Amino acid sequence: MIDVEACYRRYGPMVVRRCRALLKDEEEAHDAMQDVFVKLIRFDKQLTDDNPSSLLLRMATNECLNRIRTRRRKPTESDDDLIDRIANADDSESRYLARGMLARIFGKEQESTAVIAVMHLVDGMTLEETARQVGMSVSGVRKRLRTLSEHVRELLEA
Repeated sequence: MIDVEACYRRYGPMVVRRCRALLKDEEEAHDAMQDVFVKLIRFDKQLTDDNPSSLLLRMATNECLNRIRTRRRKPTESDDDLIDRIANADDSESRYLARGMLARIFGKEQESTAVIAVMHLVDGMTLEETARQVGMSVSGVRKRLRTLSEHVRELLEA
């Protein structure tokens, strides 16, 4: 059983940093962090506190990726968002292009490949740590990253 309150105090800032880095939105990052801890409360009797930081990082990554997918499927844009986009056209254009490239990169990949890429390439986790977190072998993680790298290379050459 996990002491959720202690985890929140100790690891809350780490989780919100992860969410902020992935979502690029302060308010949504805090909402995602809260959702991570709500899920932790729901499943606290089934989980052990062997490595809570890794568990919470994985939960935060999954929560954020789900939010990004939902945002992509159900785009909602208020008038304020539209005004911001118009005012920051250069910045929006680069974000739009980046999102399009990410969609092309991960479009043919398994969903867990994005999690593996974030853990290893963004968070700097070792192959062994990443494999342990996603429940795969090191060679499986290495193969996924190699395939992803080849896919990116193909897209860049096209």
